Amino acid sequence: MPRQSAGLLLYRRQGGRIEVFLVHPGGPFWARKDVGAWSIPKGEAAPSEDLLEAAFRELAEETGTRLSDVTPVPLSPIRQAGGKTVHAWAVEADLDADAIVSNTFTMEWPRGSGRMREFPEVDRAAWFDLDEARRRINPAQVA
Repeated sequence: MPRQSAGLLLYRRQGGRIEVFLVHPGGPFWARKDVGAWSIPKGEAAPSEDLLEAAFRELAEETGTRLSDVTPVPLSPIRQAGGKTVHAWAVEADLDADAIVSNTFTMEWPRGSGRMREFPEVDRAAWFDLDEARRRINPAQVA
């Protein structure tokens, strides 16, 4: 079965315009990348996991935020270059991008050093207007 990710595209109305919430991946590979590196909060779903539940779980893991009393609107799935399908829902919500608390992962760094280091899965988050979001987001997720 092809890999599937699920995520939430948070949006808010600010000063008469729409802004979307994106996260920047943590870890050394992404440290110096910006344009084209951001993403919606998302992650891989287990084969038997409900995709919408996975999307809410991933938001909580990557930001420390649990949403309730929101109405998710399904968006068309997209297929990324590596073959993974991303399922997303739009949700109107507001949260403090500067107050996120992400889970972490461990990897050998520097590669080949034998030292294991811990990194946040998401190292920052921000609200962007639609034009800036299109510039910052991973090109596969623009749709």
